[in-house]
Amino acid sequence: MNIVYRLRGTAAYRSAPVCANGMSNDSDNKYSVPGLERGLRILMTFSAREPVLAGADLARRLGIPRSTVFRLLQTLEAEGFIEKAGDERHYRLGVAVLRLGFEYLNSLELTDLGTPVIEKLREATGFSSHILILDQRDAVFVAKAASRDLVFGSVRVGTRLPAHATVVGHILLGDYSLPALKQLYPEPKLEGYTTHTPTTVEALYRVVQEDIARGYSMSQAFFEQNISTIAAPVRNHRGQIVAVISVTIPQSRVEADLLESGIVEKVVSAADELSHKLNYRSDRAGATSLATK
Repeated sequence: MNIVYRLRGTAAYRSAPVCANGMSNDSDNKYSVPGLERGLRILMTFSAREPVLAGADLARRLGIPRSTVFRLLQTLEAEGFIEKAGDERHYRLGVAVLRLGFEYLNSLELTDLGTPVIEKLREATGFSSHILILDQRDAVFVAKAASRDLVFGSVRVGTRLPAHATVVGHILLGDYSLPALKQLYPEPKLEGYTTHTPTTVEALYRVVQEDIARGYSMSQAFFEQNISTIAAPVRNHRGQIVAVISVTIPQSRVEADLLESGIVEKVVSAADELSHKLNYRSDRAGATSLATK
């Protein structure tokens, strides 16, 4: 029997519960390799907020003995996945992670099929257009068609945004039921970025459901004050939301004349086009999602 694996990158990915020792608590996963799992968890601990970490910090956070972390770091460094950052105690991600990420993006069907779609959307609207996917609690940019004025040159493929605080994230969370959202966000209060950011799971669920019922989402300064975003869902052949297509507008609110130009319809049409390329048919029965679980 041949088993085919691919890198994660869809909204359906859910990480297994983790024990205090930094290992998976999935009793059914009898084929798990502890050393590999620990090494991967070390890599995933680095983030844009904390690009540099000390070995002692990694050991404390993951509940792994320092001696084990040291051996894992030495192995990851030898393979190019991490590198030293200034001294012998601190590390950052290495170039091998970037190479692996690009290989993943190149193999991702969404980018292959979606890049021409968002390029066409950029030409139709004049604004930067993007494709994003959900990775646990983050909305991640996987493709970009930059506007000619490069107003948003700082947004790169791989950039992450908090899903609960962004309209793109609200669309990506559209298949989640309230219990599933509470499992994803167990904390009593969510981080607020503006006065419009939902700060409870219940408030987030209401916003998400409103956006999904409307068929698109429009920003109201949930995350950034001077930028507006219009986003629409991309669905796969099962009817599941696997991505979002968005345009980014350099103004705090979308003006009436821009709405009258049909920009919302253009974004929704682009998302529908990519969904069609992924074999989604709106009249197809049997769609499954987290909302039914």
